[in-house]
Amino acid sequence: MESQMIRPGHLTAHQTARQLGISLEGVRKLVQRGRLTRSGGSPRQPWYAVQDVAALAAERQTSKAA
Repeated sequence: MESQMIRPGHLTAHQTARQLGISLEGVRKLVQRGRLTRSGGSPRQPWYAVQDVAALAAERQTSKAA
């Protein structure tokens, strides 16, 4: 269930996974590897900054094209 009270400019873990085309486990791995940082929420329902997710998506797209 996605939070109804998310701050503007942030995405839930589910939204982040959809934006990146990966699973929730993939999002967790990106956090563990230091590639993505939580920007709010709670331990069970973290939020991620839209700008961080967009930058990571662009980076992943560029690496796929190379």
